[in-house]
Amino acid sequence: RTVLSCRHSAMPGLFSQPNILCCEGLRKSPSISSTRSSGSLSHRHGDFLALILLKKDGEKRGKGVAEIGAETPDDEIDVAQAALLMAALHRPGKSLAAYERHLSAVAEATAGAAGDLRAEESLDGRVEALRGVLGDRFGYCGDRQDYDDPQNANIMSVMERRLGLPVALGIMTLHAARAQGWDIWGLGFPGHFLVRLDLGGERAVIDPFNGWERMDSAQLRDLLKAVAGLDAELTREHYAPVENRNVLLRLQNNIKLRALQAERFEEGLSCLEIMLMIAPGEGLLWREMGVVNTQLGNLRAAIGSLERYLELAPSAHQADEALQLIGMLRAKLN
Repeated sequence: RTVLSCRHSAMPGLFSQPNILCCEGLRKSPSISSTRSSGSLSHRHGDFLALILLKKDGEKRGKGVAEIGAETPDDEIDVAQAALLMAALHRPGKSLAAYERHLSAVAEATAGAAGDLRAEESLDGRVEALRGVLGDRFGYCGDRQDYDDPQNANIMSVMERRLGLPVALGIMTLHAARAQGWDIWGLGFPGHFLVRLDLGGERAVIDPFNGWERMDSAQLRDLLKAVAGLDAELTREHYAPVENRNVLLRLQNNIKLRALQAERFEEGLSCLEIMLMIAPGEGLLWREMGVVNTQLGNLRAAIGSLERYLELAPSAHQADEALQLIGMLRAKLN
């Protein structure tokens, strides 16, 4: 869990809370400057929401923010398509057609490889099909040289460069496997995204970033200690699937954290707006919106975000901090 570090002496407690989402480990300070376009993303929310959910029969449909956050079954979210649409918000006007064709090509190639490897009967065959298609045929791999480049968490850039963070490569893996009807999920493993592929009573934990390696318990334990400390031990939670919505939040969280740690607050605010499209009921995102708007001098927007955060029942201590900041902001407006 990553601590957001920002300079704001008036209310340090709101900044020092642990971030609510897992993200891939930060390796170095990002050097990419903000490319935020003028204006808010809010006017594009409707277009995004009209596309982000897919029915199981493939028909696109739009839903309101409240329905997406509270009522839409998680398994109706096409995680790769949703990640593509999230990426498109950072590239307004860019056609999605070539990227959608690429997703189709990945699915078709995986089907062909699965047939050759008799993957319907073999978990090892399924792992090998995913590795062969994504890694060998299409050339995807983890970006070790520029790990913290924000492009590694933008699925459009990932498709173009064939480089990405663990969670981005994990999304491509989820897409390829689910197109075959295979049982696969993202895992909430800290600091390094993994996927779990099941067949019958057998399961495989796969690391897409490291060549779609199948991880045994000893390797998982070593990885956990490397990212979470020597005292950390494997538990059932590390093998438990996470929702598609959480995978998307984790992807976007990587861009947000790098922007905020580099004090690119406008870019961080855009990321938070996108995250709240996916999870409008996540109180800590509203709190963070309030803090970032405060940093940018958007005092009324900050108050509104913090008031929404209070409606979502934070702890007493968190509520006191938010009320204190709201009072300070209202005093500045008077």
